[in-house]
Amino acid sequence: MSRRPCARPFGFTLIELVITVAIVGVLALLAAPLMEVTAQRHKEAELRLALRQIREAIDAYHQAVQEKRIESPADASGYPPDLESLVAGVPDITKPDRPKIYFLRRLPRDPMNSDSTLKPAETWGKRSYVSPPDAPSAGEDVYDVFSLSEGVGLNGVPYREL
Repeated sequence: MSRRPCARPFGFTLIELVITVAIVGVLALLAAPLMEVTAQRHKEAELRLALRQIREAIDAYHQAVQEKRIESPADASGYPPDLESLVAGVPDITKPDRPKIYFLRRLPRDPMNSDSTLKPAETWGKRSYVSPPDAPSAGEDVYDVFSLSEGVGLNGVPYREL
């Protein structure tokens, strides 16, 4: 058998390995900010979805009061007294056995609130029917909800204003 004297051994040289590791490192540095933006975009989408679900439930509750399906005092606004009542349900007074009407399966948390010790209802800011839109405050009912986060979205809109 003949051996080739100039045959190159199999494998990579140290320089080839260093160059490959450097290229992979540069690519990882470029991908990290993109991953952060993607994560923030995902949390913002969760926030919009949660706000939509809660607001639709509040509107459905108000509609049920207007249709006289839910007992409500004459001087009340017709909005739920708290967010938990949307999940716990309220009796339907139009039916003899008074089954409960449920507006939400579960109350979503504010994805921008990182405190996991709080209940989902405590993560949201609440606006009463009688409070002005420029200075929302809680009251006897829940007319609207907003995020308590002081952050600003990727589109430049504060999370509180969504």
